[in-house]
Amino acid sequence: MTLVHVTDLVKDYGLRTGLRRTRLRAVDHVSFDLIPGRTVALVGESGSGKSTIAKILTRMEKPTSGRVDVRLDDGTPVHGSLYQRQVQMVFQDPFASLNPFHSIEHHIARPLRIHQRTRTAAETHARVLEMLERVNLTPAETIAPRRPHELSGGQRQRVAIARALAPGAQVLIADEPVSMLDVSIRLGVLNLMGRLQREDRLAVLYITHDLATARHFSDEILVLYRGRIVERGPSDAVILDPHHDYTKLLASSAPDPERLDRITAAVTVDRDAIDNSVCYDHRTSRWVEAGVPSVTAAGMPAG
Repeated sequence: MTLVHVTDLVKDYGLRTGLRRTRLRAVDHVSFDLIPGRTVALVGESGSGKSTIAKILTRMEKPTSGRVDVRLDDGTPVHGSLYQRQVQMVFQDPFASLNPFHSIEHHIARPLRIHQRTRTAAETHARVLEMLERVNLTPAETIAPRRPHELSGGQRQRVAIARALAPGAQVLIADEPVSMLDVSIRLGVLNLMGRLQREDRLAVLYITHDLATARHFSDEILVLYRGRIVERGPSDAVILDPHHDYTKLLASSAPDPERLDRITAAVTVDRDAIDNSVCYDHRTSRWVEAGVPSVTAAGMPAG
């Protein structure tokens, strides 16, 4: 099992307009833990910093400051190629994340060979079929030789999940994995990820802008606004009893069949008046300064 401690994470981007240089802070002192067998949902609108955090965790971006500490359950630090094997990502777009020129078997076999999970071609083929069956792509023998364009969006995302788990990942970063899928198949993909998490005791970071799926799929919710966590706590507590103005805005924007007036009555909020300098922590039932580590379900400081 693998634990992830994110401590005081900051990411700045330099901007240039003519001769003028400015700085954009995409992530502002974010701290949290990812614990085996549990899912943390990172919720926020586009541009709030969610995907930047995902890229830092998967080492596609380097943080400006802060620390991402990944350790095995015996306390051994995870570095180098072991880190790449342990921490994997499922991307948002199943149509762009798979190479259209290669077969489904190639996509899953490649990480198996790169991370030396199999030794022979026969062993690799058998493992590919096993992974396809785990994500409910059957019969695996007919799915493996196909190209991505021959599959539906939901099937492609299942292939992406199988590819992420193939090297033996213990930490899964799911960056809005169902946002580009048909509504009718989203629940099936989320239930699949939930089953795999329970079977493999995965630590999952689920990134989304949808409070409904966050509540369904996660144990804890972190609400991110302008790079800062403004509310955190157990999923039901955050959704059913929001305290921060931004969380209330997200909740009011969610479709509700019992509130037909929302079809014509738009919610107007002065976004510049929303305060992201404070965070409401449902575990301690108090307001804290945004960026101050909280207490996780494991009873440890987040970072």
